[in-house]
This record gives sequence, C-alpha cells and structure tokens, in this order.
Amino acid sequence: MDLFEDAPSPSNAPEFTVSEISGAVKRSIEGEFGHVRVRGELGRISRPSSGHIYLDLKDDRSVLSGVIWKGRASQLATRPEEGMEVIATGKLTTFPGQSKYQMIIDDIAPAGAGALMAMLEKRKAALAAEGLFDTSRKRPLPYLPEIIGVVTSPSGAVIRDILHRLRDRFPRKVLVWPVAVQGAACAPQVAAAIHGFNALTPGGAIPRPDLIIVARGGGSIEDLWGFNEEIVVRAAAASNIPLISAVGHETDTTLIDFASDKRAPTPTAAAELAVPVRMELAALIDGQDARLTRAITQGLIQRGQRLRDLSRALPKPESLLQQARQRLDVAGERLPTALRAATQRKKLHLAEVTGTLKPGLLRRGLQADAQRLTNLGTRLDPALRRTLSDRRRDLSQQAGRLRLTTLREDLSRRVDRLSDLIRRLTDRAGRDVADRRTRLTALDRLRVTLGYPQTLQRGFAVVRGDGKVVTTTQAANAATTLDIEFADGHLTVGGKPRRPKDTPPDQGSLF
Repeated sequence: MDLFEDAPSPSNAPEFTVSEISGAVKRSIEGEFGHVRVRGELGRISRPSSGHIYLDLKDDRSVLSGVIWKGRASQLATRPEEGMEVIATGKLTTFPGQSKYQMIIDDIAPAGAGALMAMLEKRKAALAAEGLFDTSRKRPLPYLPEIIGVVTSPSGAVIRDILHRLRDRFPRKVLVWPVAVQGAACAPQVAAAIHGFNALTPGGAIPRPDLIIVARGGGSIEDLWGFNEEIVVRAAAASNIPLISAVGHETDTTLIDFASDKRAPTPTAAAELAVPVRMELAALIDGQDARLTRAITQGLIQRGQRLRDLSRALPKPESLLQQARQRLDVAGERLPTALRAATQRKKLHLAEVTGTLKPGLLRRGLQADAQRLTNLGTRLDPALRRTLSDRRRDLSQQAGRLRLTTLREDLSRRVDRLSDLIRRLTDRAGRDVADRRTRLTALDRLRVTLGYPQTLQRGFAVVRGDGKVVTTTQAANAATTLDIEFADGHLTVGGKPRRPKDTPPDQGSLF
C-alpha cells in the first residue's frame, strides 16, 4: 500500500506572502483610483493629539474611511462636522495593517448651499444655547466715541465708505486693523483683531478704541462664511468694547450679527450708528442753550415779582423804629433828674455813717486789740513748738509708710509690666505660628497645583513604555508595552511584533 496515495497533488499556482498581496492590492487601488472626488455625509470624526483627522464618508448603503493629515487639516477652509454633507477630494489607498482601504483627503467642501445652511442653523442653535446671543449681554454704544477701531480689508471700498461717512457726520480718530475678509485666513484674523483691540491699554502708545466696527461688503454665503465661524462669534461676544457688525448687505445675515452689540445693514450705516451728525448736534446744543437762557431769565423775573409782592406785605422800617425812638427820648429826658436824686441820697447816707464815728472810742478799741494781739503772741510760741514737734513725728511715720507704699507700688508696676510683656510675647508667638501655618498651607496648595496629577485633571496623560516615561514616537515604537496614565487610572496598550519591510513608506505612524 502506498503511504502517499491520499496526499494532495502538488500545484503550480504561485504562493504570495501577506505583504505581497497587500502591496498588490494597494497598487491596484491607487492605480485605478489615483485622484477622486467623493460626495457623502460625514460621520465618526476623530481628532487625536497627533493633529490628524480621521472620519467616515457614508451614504445610505456604504461607509468609506478617510484621513486628513495634520498638514492639510490646518489649511482646510471648512471645518469638518459630523452630519455635514460634503464633497471630499483626494486619493484612494489601503492600510495593510488593518486590511482596509481608505481615502487620503486633500480638500473638503460643503455639498451646496443647503448643507451650509443646515450647518449654520446647527451652529447657531448651539451658540444660542450657551447664551452668546442673549440681549442682556449687549452693551450700549457710546454716544460720541473718541477713537473707533475698524476691522476690515485695508484695500476695499468698505474702509473708504466708512471714513467718508465719518468725515461728513463727525470726524473721529480711526484705527484700522487689516484682515482678510474671506477665505481660510478670515476667521482667525478677525478674531485676533477683536482680541487685539481689547488688549490695548487705555492712554498707551496705541490708544484703546471706544468702539469697534467689523465690516465687509456683500457676497455669497461662501464668501461671508468666515464671519459664521465659532472663533469669530466667541471673540465678538467676549469683547469688552462695544462692537458693531456690518457684514454684507441688508439681506445678508451672519452669526457675528447675533453676538455683536449692534448690527448695521451696511458698513456706511455702521458709521452712521457710530457718531451723530455734527451740525445736528451743534443745533441741538444751541437750542438747549436758548432754552436754558430763557428758563433762567423767566425764573429771575418770576422770583423778582414774588419778592416785590412779599415786600409790600411787610411793615416799613420807619414804623418799626418809631416806638423805640420815643421810648429812648423819654428815658433820655428822665436820666439827668434820676442821676441828681441818686447823688443826693448817697451824700445823705455817707453823712449819717461818718457822724457815728468818735476819736476816743476808736483809740480805746485799737488799744484793746493791741493788748489781745500781745497775749496771743506770748501763747503762740509754745504752741508752735509743740505743733512742730508733732509735725516732725507725724512726718517720720508718714515717711516710713510712704517708703513701704512706694516699694509696693513699684513691685506692682513691675508685675504689671511683666504680665504685659508675657501677654505681648504670647500674642506675637501666636501670630507667628498662624503666619507660618498660612504660608505652609499656601506652599502645599502650590505644590498640589504644580504637581502632575493636577495636569492630568486638565486632560493630559503620562505615557510610559517598559517602565520609563515616553516622550517621542521613536521611544513609543521601541516599547513592547505602553502604560498610559490618566487622571482616573491607567490603561495598558500591548505592543505588536513589527515587520520593518511590511509598513508602506507613505503610511503614517499610529502613534
């Protein structure tokens, strides 16, 4: 019996490796579909930290994976959003690592005005839900701004119309911030201009404007799309300087119109809203001056008439002084007679007093007083000696008591001073401890803030490969396993064996 009679017969079909089959499929697809334009709806948009954009193009039956490399993603005029119908331009290729085909997208554009309007309404509803369009956020415009900042193209007719209208109505100082008013550079430049005007220092070398006008002429919805971008709307809503939007003609409406403090139908109308008419203002001032003069004159006339009416009701000064003058005259006539009578009475009283005094009686009285003084003098000397002796004894006793009292008072003062020093030292030590505790707490908070766990809370992550921190893609490719630390835990990503010759030269790294 033949042991090999059941073995399969050898075949002459060629054998391929997996890489060879993948390369052949890649060449076939890239050769057949080198450059294509695909219409579909965007879905599952992913923006990793690498800067690339991964997305799906789909219709009602199929899904096509797409990738926009970092260099092209920053140059796109339209920001991809999920649910948006677009026309993508690029080339088809394969990704052998996952056995799938995909589209390398070079450009992406909305599929008609309908898609743009749908995306515009969706963005408008999202920003309105955040309260960026609330009327309570809008500030009143200054009546007569000193400096006006204009954000527009420096070479268009818009800036000439604004300057001409300002010169006709009320000349003001104008600062022009030149920007692109359409295309991919429009939105970031307009937002930067609004932030730049707000960042100026009042009274600095470049003065800060009191009013901002964002202006552009009319155009299609695609031309005006930069003023519908979210970055422009948020910059207008966050502006601390009152802002007038004058984008397009009266029928054109962009999202910056809802976020601005005032919308003007045209750039010329924005200049009219910014300043009043000088001649009308001068006429108004003249009218107010005339009214004020008339009011003051009429008020003075009325108050003079009122004063005259009141003065007629008052009595005359002569009538008020007549009775007083009469009383003064009567008193003046009675005064000489009264003085003579008083003098006569004083003379009679003095005569009566001096008549009672006799010389002999006065002499005897003086002798009796002298004898009494002599007797008192003889008795005064012993009394003074006894009094001095008693005083000395009392003073000695008081001196002893005074010294004891002084010592006690001095001791009491020293005790009080020591108590006060102890109290002050205790208070100072308590304050020092509290200050050191406060500084220690602040340093601890600073330590926590500067620590990397707080950085993880803000959306960052720490990548470790084989136990070491990975900071480059080369180190990540060399690691067998990757440990990614987030704020709430760790995620381990297992490495795969690498085949140096398998990866196509134009395929980007997954990391």
